[in-house]
Amino acid sequence: MNQNTKKEILLILSEHAMVDISKIKLDSTPKELGLDSLNFVEIIFALEEKFDISIPFNSNDASKSEFEFKNVQTIIEGVEDIIQHSSSKKI
Repeated sequence: MNQNTKKEILLILSEHAMVDISKIKLDSTPKELGLDSLNFVEIIFALEEKFDISIPFNSNDASKSEFEFKNVQTIIEGVEDIIQHSSSKKI
């Protein structure tokens, strides 16, 4: 896990959940952070902009998305996976 990526993601989650970053744990779920569907869309836009990536997310039905919002850990892993795949395509 890239610590810089992790820190940036935690900052984005903290801003959108309006929760102190120290309160966010890797196993924290979106529900525990008080995030709703609008927050998901805003977080996705923020992540895409920050990391210059495209996140495959179905805002109409999150269960049909390739990107998992199960907990903070899966969000970090998903972003890192997309970054890795998009970097390899640019080479």
